[in-house]
Amino acid sequence: MWLRRAIYRWLFPAAVLLPLWLFVGWGLFDAGGWAFLWVLFLAIPSVFLGQLALTVLTRMRPSVRALRAVSWWDVLGYGVWHGLTIALGFYVAAWWAPVMVVTVLVGIALVWLQLRQLWQEARPADVVLHASNGAAYIPPMPDGQRSGAGDPQSVIIVEETTPPER
Repeated sequence: MWLRRAIYRWLFPAAVLLPLWLFVGWGLFDAGGWAFLWVLFLAIPSVFLGQLALTVLTRMRPSVRALRAVSWWDVLGYGVWHGLTIALGFYVAAWWAPVMVVTVLVGIALVWLQLRQLWQEARPADVVLHASNGAAYIPPMPDGQRSGAGDPQSVIIVEETTPPER
């Protein structure tokens, strides 16, 4: 759980620190003037905006808000994407292009993963629960989602009486 919470806390700082690493890394590893312009005007804004969008999608999920922790799928997805983004900061011309393509594909897959998880948590679940005696029941829906006829505030009281003895 500590790792999932650490990733949860890391998401907003990552939106600033990952683009900053690209800027510093490409300066330290002599990427060259044109590559440096590319990183300044395309890579940094893309990583910044992409990370912010992914963070918002992640934090929109009710389970993430309740637990203040991401899912294990999020840990995997963000771990791979952030690792590849950090690897891009170590500019090495021989393997830069393949890593860039994989990073973009993983980023797209991470958007899809976040949307899928959000969609799954947003749909109402058709769940049948079981009581301790084995009886099955459908849990009540929140007030805003009731679809039955009648006033949701109405109460029905059934009084049982014993018949008079003869």
